[in-house]
Amino acid sequence: MRAASELLDVELSGPVDLGGSSRSTVLRCETADGGTVIVKAFSDEPESLRCFTAEAAGLSLGIAGPEVLAVDADVPLLVMADLGNAPTLADVLLGSDPTVAEDGLLAWASGLGRLAAESLHRRADLTRLWSRYDKGVPSWEDEPWIAQNAAALLALLDSAGIAAPPGLAEELARIGTAGGEEYPAFTPGDTCPDNNLLTSEGLRLIDFEAACYQSVFLTAAYCRMPFSSCWCVFALPAEMAAEIEQAYRAEVVGVYPALAEDEVWQAGMRQAIAVWTVDATVRLLPRTVEDGPLHPTRRPAPTRRQVLRHRWEMASRLEEFPAFAETMQLLLRDVGGGWEEAPLPGYPAFGNRGASGSSQAPVDGTRHTSGSHRSATCSLGA
Repeated sequence: MRAASELLDVELSGPVDLGGSSRSTVLRCETADGGTVIVKAFSDEPESLRCFTAEAAGLSLGIAGPEVLAVDADVPLLVMADLGNAPTLADVLLGSDPTVAEDGLLAWASGLGRLAAESLHRRADLTRLWSRYDKGVPSWEDEPWIAQNAAALLALLDSAGIAAPPGLAEELARIGTAGGEEYPAFTPGDTCPDNNLLTSEGLRLIDFEAACYQSVFLTAAYCRMPFSSCWCVFALPAEMAAEIEQAYRAEVVGVYPALAEDEVWQAGMRQAIAVWTVDATVRLLPRTVEDGPLHPTRRPAPTRRQVLRHRWEMASRLEEFPAFAETMQLLLRDVGGGWEEAPLPGYPAFGNRGASGSSQAPVDGTRHTSGSHRSATCSLGA
């Protein structure tokens, strides 16, 4: 607080802890004139320093999120405008009003799509800002995390005594491209339900700790799975999942006309689903021995086993990646088959539809009204 006060040349008082994480401390502080600001300070661990640089650079683009009032790269910390206490998308999805939840989902998907479309010409600006706040840790753009996850999955299968089907390594290498070169766009990184404020002025994004340019498909997959790397994961009704995916897609086809072609779109989406399923498996499977909720305090929250089984079921239908699909089927049988947890339920706001009351969007994104049900992640590290 002293560092932030000096940075602003304004005395700050009355700090309220907003939770933060193992990487950061987040405070709402009062200013001398009766207003409030948000102060976010980061630890000196490498991952925290990467998060600081991403947040400082991403927010400084000025195209989404709260206004940056000041940055101190030595502490390091940021001071941001206070967006207030508006409900998050997680709040309304875990609530009881389906209309409010539907409106929130559509605002979220459309907002992310607009951000992706409007950011295409700002990539050089983000690179420049990253250099300004660089703490010596590569960005997620430069981190080969998809390839690292692929290697980790192969090692995980071996340790579990599951023989990798022939061709799996080659498929993982192909899956890892996920349209990143052809269709990149800016993302705050952690676009999960509790990082999206539904304000009177519309959607406002918070948490830019993983801000970067990545494939639009890696963001769009959050609509279909849904929420690929998050804790607030329940099944979405099929019609709702299809609608929010289309809302995102409608925004990005204006800058990437090829994405209007269903063949291009569906292929990219299936690749992204595979990428995020590998990510979830690598992160969560080692922690399922003693299973528990994905969030330490928020309730309801799914268990790790529920989310993994849900992910594996969706990915087991990726027919163009037969070795990968077979791997998912093996995990369902040899690992998930021994779990006694109930299937992943639907979001409370929709009356738990999406589990047994309504079918979930299939992996190709088409709608159906009977048959199997499927769904979708804030961070899996919770």
